[in-house]
Amino acid sequence: MSTSAPRKMGLTMATMLVAGNMIGTGVFLLPANLATVGSISSFGWMIATAGAIALGLVFARLSQLNPQPGGPYAYARDTFGNYIGFVSNYAYWFGNWIGNVAIALVVTGYLSQLWPWLEGIYPRLGFTLAVIWLLSLANARGARWIGALETGTLLLALVPILGIAIAGWWWFDPDLFRAGWNVSGMSDSAAISRSASIALWAFMGVESAAVSADVIDDPRRNIPLATLFGLALAAVIYVSCSLVIMGMLPMEQLRDSSAPFAEVARLMIGPWGVVVIALCAIFKSVGALGGWMLLVGQSAKAAAEDGLFPRVFCRLNRHGMPGTGLMIVAVLMSGLLLVTSSPTLARQFDQLTNIAVLLTIIPYLFSAGALVATTLERNEQGALRAGCLFIAATAVAYCLYALVGADAQLLAYATVALLFSAAVYPFFRQRLHSQGNQD
Repeated sequence: MSTSAPRKMGLTMATMLVAGNMIGTGVFLLPANLATVGSISSFGWMIATAGAIALGLVFARLSQLNPQPGGPYAYARDTFGNYIGFVSNYAYWFGNWIGNVAIALVVTGYLSQLWPWLEGIYPRLGFTLAVIWLLSLANARGARWIGALETGTLLLALVPILGIAIAGWWWFDPDLFRAGWNVSGMSDSAAISRSASIALWAFMGVESAAVSADVIDDPRRNIPLATLFGLALAAVIYVSCSLVIMGMLPMEQLRDSSAPFAEVARLMIGPWGVVVIALCAIFKSVGALGGWMLLVGQSAKAAAEDGLFPRVFCRLNRHGMPGTGLMIVAVLMSGLLLVTSSPTLARQFDQLTNIAVLLTIIPYLFSAGALVATTLERNEQGALRAGCLFIAATAVAYCLYALVGADAQLLAYATVALLFSAAVYPFFRQRLHSQGNQD
């Protein structure tokens, strides 16, 4: 008996995948991270938004020219060769599943507003483990199911988020905003650079549609549009929410909060507002985690099919998903959750997101380089040539600027992890040679 091909995502679902992955990875807890710097991070947001727009245009152009499963990995492989393709996927894969642990923590953090017993370290870890495994199993059921989950949870979350972004200005205190201008202990320029690096976490996911080319209808049209529409929606929501919250809560309180939106809702409309925000944050984070797991699976699958990642990651189940690979990632996420456990959720979230950002910058840089190479090879002329080169240069400059602003110790850890790829690659290189696929 023949089976029908798995249904793919259209433009709306692909747009929600992009916006949902970006918004879901930071909107509900990122204000607490930025509070370690202060309200001067408003300048960091400007830089981050400009850099994210440049990255979005990079992926939109590359996917318009040649949409490929794997996105950044595929562009790096085709432009720079197998080794750089391997490094790109290695960094992207590690960065994404590390970041997924942080998203799972957001679910637990907001649920603790309803169930205070989850604030203890052991209940928090146990419940977060359950979230990881539930979403891993759900993801194995198919891409369209995940697209529907992203769409529904994003639309649900937008109501209270937009409510705070718009109505919150009634409670905004300019004196409170100024009092927390720079609480980082760094110079203003260093604080802005640090906040721009933190804010990059908000825009991680701009490549979501490009990575998922294999499960999107009419990818040459829908991927560029979904990338730009999703980015625009996420940018407006992020910037407006972060700025207004920093004028509603003292930086000390915001910095240590495990649910900043819930605390703002309590200030605006009372205790029942905490329940509304907590439920929306939980559902939205669940949707985002599902979307990010899709990206992890698709990126690894594309590299595995080329012989640049273990074959187990391209083994598909009856739903057309790399089910075994998803279960392996769930095991790794569970281990990392336990290893990085911290007395406060905000501290653990901060560590995980910063490491994830540093690793993900690598494939972003390679993608910008791929756009330069593609533009020159196609011998583009006039405004199109100048525009593509400017966009690529802006994306590179922002990625390097974010690296400069990163925490020195975490940057050292990420560098060691990245250099380890050189020791792993020879095993895959041998397989490529045996298949007759030379570097």
